[in-house]
Amino acid sequence: MIAESSTLFWITSRAAGTTAMVFSSATVGVGLTMGGRLIKRGAAERRSLHEVLSLSVMVAIAVHGLSLLGDSYFHPGLLSVTVPFFASYDKLYTALGIIAGWGMIILGLSFYMRKHIGLNRWKVIHRSTAVAWLLGLVHCFTEGTDAGRTWFVALILGTAAPALILLTVRLLRRRQPRLIRNEAAVVPRLSSPSA
Repeated sequence: MIAESSTLFWITSRAAGTTAMVFSSATVGVGLTMGGRLIKRGAAERRSLHEVLSLSVMVAIAVHGLSLLGDSYFHPGLLSVTVPFFASYDKLYTALGIIAGWGMIILGLSFYMRKHIGLNRWKVIHRSTAVAWLLGLVHCFTEGTDAGRTWFVALILGTAAPALILLTVRLLRRRQPRLIRNEAAVVPRLSSPSA
């Protein structure tokens, strides 16, 4: 019976971790369409979807880590699944996962504190979500039973690709306005009529 219950906790953790990664890719993608103003229509619906996905990610992350407490094979303690570099198993990649998990949870919950933080300050803080998400991708591709399995890699890459593309577009668009402003400052001088 112990082996069966241990397997249940282990499979639950795998399922929750996969769910967290798929949903976090979706929520980062939705968030990037909102922040980058890439899609004009349906802002209220996207905001609601973003919030639901974010809360789902937080629950999945909690289930992913906490369900390991029942795994009699791995047998981690609470500190091993909540404190970076405390676990004895694969310290670096476990730590990256824990940092990513806490980052996603804290940054997700910061939405509810944005009035107290200040909207502009909150927007700057919230942009760090992409870093936590990228750390989560590193964690899921470097650790765990499914890390190298074709179905897992295809699922995670397939769901992360749109968000990675949107993030790349967002970063490139940030650099573009500087170039346009510089060109705009030069062009009027060259084309202005001489007196």
